[in-house]
Amino acid sequence: MGNFPILTAVTFLPLAGALLIMLVQTATGSNGQDEETRGRQSLMAGLIFSAATFLASLVMLVSFEVDAPGYQLVEEVSWFAGIQYKLGIDGMSLLLILLTTLLTPISLIASYGTVKHRLTEYTIAFLVLETFMIGVFCAMDLVLFYVFFEAGLIPMFIIIGVWGGAERIYSSFKFFLYTLLGSLFMLAAIVFMYMQAGTSDITVLETYAFAPEVQTWLWLAFFASFAVKLPMFPVHTWLPDAHVQAPTAGSVILAGVLLKMGGYGFLRFSLPMFPDASQFFQPMMFALSVIAIVYASLVAFRQTDMKKLIAYSSVAHMGFVTLGIFSFTEVGVQGAIFQMISHGLISGALFLIVGMVYDRMHTREIAAYGGLVNKMPIYAAIFMLFTMANVGLPGTSGFVGEILTMTGAFQASTWAAAGAALGVIFSAVYMLTLYRRTVFGPVTNPALENITDVGKKDLITITPLIIGTILLGITPNLVFDITRESSLRALQMITGG
Repeated sequence: MGNFPILTAVTFLPLAGALLIMLVQTATGSNGQDEETRGRQSLMAGLIFSAATFLASLVMLVSFEVDAPGYQLVEEVSWFAGIQYKLGIDGMSLLLILLTTLLTPISLIASYGTVKHRLTEYTIAFLVLETFMIGVFCAMDLVLFYVFFEAGLIPMFIIIGVWGGAERIYSSFKFFLYTLLGSLFMLAAIVFMYMQAGTSDITVLETYAFAPEVQTWLWLAFFASFAVKLPMFPVHTWLPDAHVQAPTAGSVILAGVLLKMGGYGFLRFSLPMFPDASQFFQPMMFALSVIAIVYASLVAFRQTDMKKLIAYSSVAHMGFVTLGIFSFTEVGVQGAIFQMISHGLISGALFLIVGMVYDRMHTREIAAYGGLVNKMPIYAAIFMLFTMANVGLPGTSGFVGEILTMTGAFQASTWAAAGAALGVIFSAVYMLTLYRRTVFGPVTNPALENITDVGKKDLITITPLIIGTILLGITPNLVFDITRESSLRALQMITGG
């Protein structure tokens, strides 16, 4: 790539698109067009910019050297007070950026025809959010990371609060306050680390030897932020409310990308910067992970709203991520990273699937459906694929992530692996029950008589996720080859190898 700042381009291209849309719409005024027409034009422009960002991220992928250690494509400019505008990627952050740039255009396409008001502002919010999400995964300065990490709250808060459901105000404020409160502890820790180390450069802080007693408090401060973002039990209660009230596209991004910031934070900061504290808190992390897997699965089984069921399923699947990370084994960490990518595809698809019938029926209540296979056979087949992937059927990406995280956990703790295995059984129960109640049986609801099968827009949004779920399930080395170096580096830092 020479000296071209590809990371800056990928990060800020969506923001440039948002500013351009804002300026054009402000300059042209109504121009004789109604709000709906102008909104569609803005959405199309946003789709072009998000698609261009995805293509630019593919250039990053081509430029990435899988066997090279350390961070690549590094860009560094002095900012202020020794704090730097520094970007860089390794295999883990590269894949999370690719996941972000893939799901954003899919979310905008899914919004076409379903979001009726303030579509211009809606598109701008998604593009701004995309910039902040990408920035989180490539920031190499701790202060810059915090800026991106916190700034992402604002557009998602607006998306839920303006375009959400009937209880959107309550859910958006709950989401905002939970995540902000947790992050304030991390901010205090960042200030302390900067004062003690004299720098906020992540590459320097990874090798800086904080005293063991200091590590404990710093680890807990970062944990407060990442546990809420993931989310972990018992600070997970904001997630089901946010998902239920968010528009379909908001749920796709929330589950597909935003939750991954917690797992990314543990791997990027907690393990390498606070290795002694990470080992000290390993039993606690195992316990919370197993509780999340089992508890969330049991709660999911009792849900009557499809979106809330999938939201609790996300809590359970994120438990596998923390289980793999804190196994401190290569197979566990590799499995955790794979699980984050896989869950982004599968959960994003499941929320799109719920959105497809919600757009037609305007209800997410499981009892309102039944016999959909008789009216929507293509929809039933797609739903079946992602039900099996969420359960962890071999041949899908869901199987690879779960089996590897449990294998890593087994090497560290037999009881933790056994608890996680119990959660796998429970996930099969609630997902297959959901599928049976909505898809099989006779059509008992008269309102379903005229429901139509998936259309072109639905197929456009879901097809990339189908391909990704099957491709990674069959050839998982596509991920492992890219993340191997970053996994080994994290483990070497915590084991001192």
